[in-house]
Amino acid sequence: MRKRYKKIKKSISNNTKVIENYFFMTALQIINALFGILIYPYLIRVLGAGSYGLYVFAFSVTSYFVSFISFGFNLPAVKLIVQNLDNTQKKNEILSGIFTAKSLLAVLSFIVFLVLLFTVPFLQSHKLVFAICFSQILAEVLFPVWYFQAIQKMRVVTLIQLGFRFLSLPFIFLCIKKPEDYWIYALIASLSVLLGGISSVVYLNRIENIRYHFVSFKSLKSYFKDAMPFFWMNSTSTIKQESVTIIIGSFFGMRDVALFDLANKIILLPRMLTTSINGALFPKLIENIQKAVVKKIILYETLLGLGVMAGVVIFGRWIILILGGTAMLDSYPLAIILSATVLVWLVVGCYISFIFVPNDRYYFVTWNQFVAFGSFFLFCIAGLLLFHSILIVVVALSLSGLSEIAYCNYLIKKHNLQ
Repeated sequence: MRKRYKKIKKSISNNTKVIENYFFMTALQIINALFGILIYPYLIRVLGAGSYGLYVFAFSVTSYFVSFISFGFNLPAVKLIVQNLDNTQKKNEILSGIFTAKSLLAVLSFIVFLVLLFTVPFLQSHKLVFAICFSQILAEVLFPVWYFQAIQKMRVVTLIQLGFRFLSLPFIFLCIKKPEDYWIYALIASLSVLLGGISSVVYLNRIENIRYHFVSFKSLKSYFKDAMPFFWMNSTSTIKQESVTIIIGSFFGMRDVALFDLANKIILLPRMLTTSINGALFPKLIENIQKAVVKKIILYETLLGLGVMAGVVIFGRWIILILGGTAMLDSYPLAIILSATVLVWLVVGCYISFIFVPNDRYYFVTWNQFVAFGSFFLFCIAGLLLFHSILIVVVALSLSGLSEIAYCNYLIKKHNLQ
């Protein structure tokens, strides 16, 4: 017993940074999710499902642009920073390169958004809320969360983001009083994100001695080249995920968007709790990947995902009643179906972080997302032709995730990667 205790103590001691990184990554996501759940009962009752659904719809449109700007730089950039932890000049070059690349993509996004805003009737009729939500792209340019992950200082990100989240709370309860105030909520939410981005720039300048500067187009080539596989992965994943909201809003209405959003909120907390594991382990394991360790991680995370699914079945109905009342009970079956995505995120995340990336098989990640993307729309179109129900859209999302797992296993066996 004493030997076992010493072994556990030594293991904890040797992985202090990993544990700390996981704790703050998880704490950030948990409190963010809890923050959304905390204000949800107030917002859904004051704004109503229609106005709240409109905000969710506008935010989903913005998510397309955020995904485009992030481009897939983050994971390769983490690897570069880990390899140059003691070289401030090199870190400055990497951060400035990513900043320049994202700034260029942000300009392109702004041009496309303006065209859409003045040509798409629905966006034009609600242009204020869409414009406010779109401003959040600036945070993606300014806030290098990936850098703090690489240097294992996620506590900084946690303190910055949560600080502004909680500062926004009194403004939400004081300023939002009727359904027409949905744009005010969008403004408050967007400002808290933007102020976090600005604060990160100040921190990097004063504490890390990092100063953003624009770099030449020539020096950006390597960043775009390394990020391209992850761009296809992120863009197809985002299109697939956010298309659920867009399809539901377009075919069924904003109330149904609110139903899906509540189901997604219930899944969001356990998904964030669990998927942070891979992000926290990545900087540590990337230095010395062992197949036996990876197999154990996949097994444990599979069991964890199945446990989350069982928990949603048992407790989901009561959570919905507490948050949204009986009017939102239609979210319960949606939550049960969506719970399968937790298992998918965990297992596919393991494959990507601990098998594909260490073996430099970046394009396997891309191919996998193409399979998920194509299967989602195939299942969705086929289902909607037969049944007019939002359940079809959510089932298609979960089935596409299971297709990802199957395809990843096929690639691993074919190329003898494990």
